[in-house]
Amino acid sequence: NIMLDFNLSDEQLMLVEMTRNFVEKDMMPHEGILETKGILPSDLAVVLKKKSIELGLHACNLPEEVGGGGLDAVSVMLIEKELGRTSLALAECAHRPLNILSACQGKQATEFLEPTVKGEKRDCIAMTEPDAGLDLRGMKCKAVRDKDNWLINGVKHFISQASVSDYCVLFAATGEEETSKGMKKRISAFLVDFSDSGVEVAKGYKNVSHRGYTNNILNFNNVRIPEWRMLGTEGQGFQLINEWLGPTRLTVAATSVSRAERAFDTALKYASTREQFGQKIGKFQGVSFPLADMSMEIRLAKLLLMETAWKIDQGTVTPEDCAMAKLYCTEMLARIADQAIQTVGGMGLMEDLPLERIWRDSRVERIWDGTSEIQRHIISRALLRPLGA
Repeated sequence: NIMLDFNLSDEQLMLVEMTRNFVEKDMMPHEGILETKGILPSDLAVVLKKKSIELGLHACNLPEEVGGGGLDAVSVMLIEKELGRTSLALAECAHRPLNILSACQGKQATEFLEPTVKGEKRDCIAMTEPDAGLDLRGMKCKAVRDKDNWLINGVKHFISQASVSDYCVLFAATGEEETSKGMKKRISAFLVDFSDSGVEVAKGYKNVSHRGYTNNILNFNNVRIPEWRMLGTEGQGFQLINEWLGPTRLTVAATSVSRAERAFDTALKYASTREQFGQKIGKFQGVSFPLADMSMEIRLAKLLLMETAWKIDQGTVTPEDCAMAKLYCTEMLARIADQAIQTVGGMGLMEDLPLERIWRDSRVERIWDGTSEIQRHIISRALLRPLGA
């Protein structure tokens, strides 16, 4: 028999309450500043980051043996979901280190992992290129062995928060290998400090979504990296990427659910108080029926999100599980954000309410960390492969 238990533990309930209080009392009051300036003032970011570390939120996703919080996937998802309610979620103050940093060993741990866990250094991931998104085999950035070093040349773009980071986990081609589909590039990961000679953190692109999010272009011109800074083994890049992609797709799904909830709550409150034609607009079926649909979609998304996180903890999660969660939750957010504005009407497009921001921010969720089309490819491939198709 399969037993389904939807109850959260006392510790998980405490984590949710603590994170929600942090979001509502310490983060949400500054959303206006972020929208106006496009970046948090550095002194404010420092204060909020310090509070996040004190609460144990900063590295809660990393194992205890490396200094992290050692929380299970469900607990981390609950925290990410609460943080995702505010537009500050992607700002420097609410960062969680890359889970693949757990692969650091020896000097890598002392130079990169440990200071990152303590909040003394900030990491980011450098994977996407102008001519290669998730087509990792098509990346042109390459690393060539030069005695005891690697010489790196190439360009990365859409690199999240590089301007406020100290180093990146860089993925580059380190050779070729024979596969069933012919010769393919071997991908490896490197720890590249932004102070290394030949590294340029250039300005990125203006973005319609997430004012607190900055992206940068990274240029690597004959960057010489000592061999000890290769993360994992040569050619292990795909394995490390897969370890990172699942949890990060679940984070995108979790924050999408929380923003959908906020949009829905705003629309529901408006429908229950706004009067037209002598009655509350929520009494009109044109308003009330969409509210019912919105509530149902959010509940379905939460169940899918919870099950996927639970599967991670059980060790049974598959790529298609994470793909389904990311796909459904992000597309659900787009529908909820749009309908919430329709419910409120003209005021929904005004900055007085968070709806126009949620609507803007929702657009990128169907693109980064794998487009909706990529997620459908992962799901359909998993369905067809066992049948030989």
